[in-house]
Amino acid sequence: MRPTRWRRSTHVLIGVAVLVLVAAVVAAAAVMTRHQAVPAAAPGVKPQPALVTPQPGVQPLSDAAPQPVPAQLAAVLAPLAANPNLGQLGGRITDAITGTQLWGVGENTPLQPASTNKTLTATAALLTLDRNARLTTTVLTGDTPSVVVLHGGGDPTLSAAPPGTDSWYGDAARISDLADQVRKAGATPRAIQVDVSAFSGPTMAPGWDVADIEGGDWAPIQSVMIDAGRVQPTTVESKRSTTPALDAGRALASALRIDPANVTVRTTPATGGQQIASVQSPPLIERLREMMSASDNVMAESIGREVAAAVNEPQSFEGGVRAVLGQLGKAGLATSGATLFDASGLSVNDRLTATVLDDVVNAAAGNDQPKLRPLLDVLPIAGGSGTLWDRYADTPSAGYLRAKTGSLTGTNALAGIVTDQSGRVLTFALISNNAGPEGRTALDALAAAFRSCGCGS
Repeated sequence: MRPTRWRRSTHVLIGVAVLVLVAAVVAAAAVMTRHQAVPAAAPGVKPQPALVTPQPGVQPLSDAAPQPVPAQLAAVLAPLAANPNLGQLGGRITDAITGTQLWGVGENTPLQPASTNKTLTATAALLTLDRNARLTTTVLTGDTPSVVVLHGGGDPTLSAAPPGTDSWYGDAARISDLADQVRKAGATPRAIQVDVSAFSGPTMAPGWDVADIEGGDWAPIQSVMIDAGRVQPTTVESKRSTTPALDAGRALASALRIDPANVTVRTTPATGGQQIASVQSPPLIERLREMMSASDNVMAESIGREVAAAVNEPQSFEGGVRAVLGQLGKAGLATSGATLFDASGLSVNDRLTATVLDDVVNAAAGNDQPKLRPLLDVLPIAGGSGTLWDRYADTPSAGYLRAKTGSLTGTNALAGIVTDQSGRVLTFALISNNAGPEGRTALDALAAAFRSCGCGS
């Protein structure tokens, strides 16, 4: 199976996750207080326009908005959920305030989640790590004066782009900065070793397709990479490299004018060396935003390993999965039926239920897990950003629905929140396996009904 890629990303951010958007624009010739007197117009002078009281374009939701009636909701959704293009469907809708399940179909059936799995990874990261946490890449002195060691700390955003030019990731660390620090330290190396010992185990997960490296979906997961393995760092459809760690070492060699042939990769940790250079990744919250908005598989695997390291699990595919599910369970979130082989959802062997997916979003939207609130802010916006930038644009759901998408061959999935027409916030998860040719369209039609149902009591 080949993943269908939806990588175009338009970053449209909002400061508060759950809001009612008021569709009104106030045009005022002057902004004045309501009680200020208006002087009489002189003879022959055109009267001034009436004073206008500005109205906010964004208002908080009311807790008094009516909750949908399950029977009415089910009646509206039944024909949409029966669309044969959805194949095998698992779905659940829950009220954000009360946590009450309002609708479900196959919600406890384990299905292939595709990239909605990243929702679990983001949740575990928010539960475990500081949102401002950064990853560090260092250069150390080697065993001899002629050698330096590039030690990876798991930051895939490290870029070989020259200073002053764009890279794929905002605020990315630069190889050029490392090289400048090495020179300032007085080192004159003739060889570079790339230390990838921070990560262990295979560099690809079970259920991944090697052909998808060429397609740009992933690169071998190593603890030092440049531009997450992209061969053309600022190109959306860039293919990935099969040797990302070696590429990083060669980029540093080029910056230091060292023969690239003198770059080697070591899997054992370098010990005893003195640190002579270091750079740091963007903060976790920005990396989570990129992971969720662009559905970045390499970023997801890096963050999964970051969670693993924090709970003393190996930084591997297996360690990342244990860490993510373990942290969710520790927080009292549902994990029953979850069988995962990666942190990104790229594996065709992954299985999740709609209940598990909806439970993490509901925890973020409710009042019990305030640490998870940023999860809502990093979800793509219908018709506005990330992998939803071109979906729902001409529907009532635009701006009111936020969700993580998932797409693999025959699989379409969504997990997120929506504000219905009554002003009630609902959380939801939809997973469609063995979908027909119009599977994604059918899934979007089902999700769009959450906004426009009008099923409040």
